[in-house]
Amino acid sequence: MDKQVPRKRTRIQREKRELIREAALEVFAQHGFRGSTIDQIAEAAGMSKPNLLYYFKNKEAIFATLIQRLLENWLAPLREMDEAGDPRTEIRSYIRRKMEMARDFPRESRLFANEMLQGAPRILPTLEGELKELVDEKAAVIAHWMRDGRLKKADPYHFIFAIWATTQHYADFDVQVRAVLGEKRGGEGRFEDAARFLEGLFLE
Repeated sequence: MDKQVPRKRTRIQREKRELIREAALEVFAQHGFRGSTIDQIAEAAGMSKPNLLYYFKNKEAIFATLIQRLLENWLAPLREMDEAGDPRTEIRSYIRRKMEMARDFPRESRLFANEMLQGAPRILPTLEGELKELVDEKAAVIAHWMRDGRLKKADPYHFIFAIWATTQHYADFDVQVRAVLGEKRGGEGRFEDAARFLEGLFLE
């Protein structure tokens, strides 16, 4: 018996699913996975609960699609780090990309942070698998640059962790950053100021 080929989603179905994901991202980023409900997501999406459940069977299914997309986007800048490139240029580019993501995708960053605070129950296999493999690969690249004297010697894993911590701070703690910087320095220019500072911190 031939396998049934899944039907391609219509444009309206794709738009509805994207509307639900966008609403869920807002709800999850505010309340975390445990504190969020299908009713909250349906209200944020402007649709009924039964209508939402036509597109996603439960909040776990919605969360899974958001986390998968987040990880793909989040890891892309690290994947692009090129061993054949100039180390300073590659590190500077990585910091810049991470700062751009902190600026443009703060809700995704907070969603990820909430998952980590809960012990990563839904994505631990990905952290121990795909993420670890990628970090192992890029840590080896950084260690090679350090052995060649092209970067100051340090633990390459903690070097990567430090970039994550400092760049994502500007997404996860944005309210604090703006409050402390004040009106004159807390505008959009804060991301450029931060990027320049972090370049100096990690490269000088």
